[in-house]
Amino acid sequence: MGTTKFILAGAAAISMLASSAFADDLTGMVTRIDRLNSTISIQQTQKGTVGGSAGGAGALQEYKTKDAAMLDAVHAGDKVSYSATDNNGTGTLTKLQKQ
Repeated sequence: MGTTKFILAGAAAISMLASSAFADDLTGMVTRIDRLNSTISIQQTQKGTVGGSAGGAGALQEYKTKDAAMLDAVHAGDKVSYSATDNNGTGTLTKLQKQ
């Protein structure tokens, strides 16, 4: 019984750490908006000097939105700051703000 609780507690801690890694404020540029499906694609801006080019392009991610109204304030090409969580492998925006 004690081992089972230990394993479950460890699994819960790992899943919380994995989802909180996504929760940090990120910056990027909107590349595509699909208002019918409430999704947005954002090219993440790299931080620091990784690769020798400050402000270079990072990973392109597609996110679902919690509220379709979040997409009304942004357009393709806009620079944004955002926060996202990972729900079962699907990124979901929790905050989206035009810079």
